[in-house]
Amino acid sequence: MTSEFRELERPQAMRKKDVVLLATVTSFEGLSHPSKSELRQFAELFAPLYTASSDEARRQAVAALSQSPNVPAAVAYFIGCQPIAIAAPFLAVSKCLSDEALVAIARTQGIDHVRAIVRREALSPTVIDALVGLRHDRVLLSNAPAAEEPVEIVVSSELPAPPAEPMDGRAAREEDLRNRIKLLAAHLDRAPSDRVGLRTLTPTQEALLVRFARNREAGFLARVLSDILVTSVWLAERVMLDLSGQQMAMLLKSLGMRAEDGCYMLTRLYGHLAEMDGDKPKVERLWDALDEDECGRRVEAWRKADRYTHGNDIGDIEQAADRPLRTSATVRRNVVGSRSR
Repeated sequence: MTSEFRELERPQAMRKKDVVLLATVTSFEGLSHPSKSELRQFAELFAPLYTASSDEARRQAVAALSQSPNVPAAVAYFIGCQPIAIAAPFLAVSKCLSDEALVAIARTQGIDHVRAIVRREALSPTVIDALVGLRHDRVLLSNAPAAEEPVEIVVSSELPAPPAEPMDGRAAREEDLRNRIKLLAAHLDRAPSDRVGLRTLTPTQEALLVRFARNREAGFLARVLSDILVTSVWLAERVMLDLSGQQMAMLLKSLGMRAEDGCYMLTRLYGHLAEMDGDKPKVERLWDALDEDECGRRVEAWRKADRYTHGNDIGDIEQAADRPLRTSATVRRNVVGSRSR
């Protein structure tokens, strides 16, 4: 065994080292949920094997790791700092590079690495702002070739300063540059209909809420709300006891309920909201005045406080989540059935 390891250290064993690197990467890719020890072991093995392998093996290994969601942060940063011929696919695709790593790589590695970073499908505002501050981004996003403006990417106290540019012209160019970079991440602006990652009502849940509100069945309504929020029923009841209707409106808006259904529920539960306030009903003014994102933050704060106070009750809710919900119709059927017997 010792002689085999010594063989790997010899210069003529380059091909064997390539095989070891690719085998290590392949084995790591096969781990769907690697443990901390496996991640640490891979991080310790990768850099030495990478350094000892050929450029072709390095390119293959990095291309494979660019599709892996489990690359350790240290390895991801190490790969991102490699020559662009090897690191390009990883910089453009890998989801294992944090915003801090991307900014650090862009600042230290140069324009080619920035080009690869800009090709990513998603750029956070943090990365965008950092790219705006980099002088060589002007070369990257301008129509002129990079070689035509070498002074833009050279920073040295020994070189003569470039000719002074009028402040108005400079401000206009910087604003244009900022707008161009923001266009690259325009898809990050969430449309009102995009609720990916947010707590959202299903059609069945929305129909149940509207039905129970229409019949003013407060007990069933509180139960459904607690199931949706995964909280104790006490939180839902506390929200319903706010006679102004504002807390219920915040809750419904945070769940993405349609305005017409939300306003209908509020008027059934809180009759005074159906009154007119000028040219609009009070309920519409209340609904329009609420910000959906702020409502979401408030409701999450309520959930955290409720979990801290009623932790055991929430565990019971989660265990009962798969049980069928008993509505007023099922209660009436049970009563009729017991009488018939």
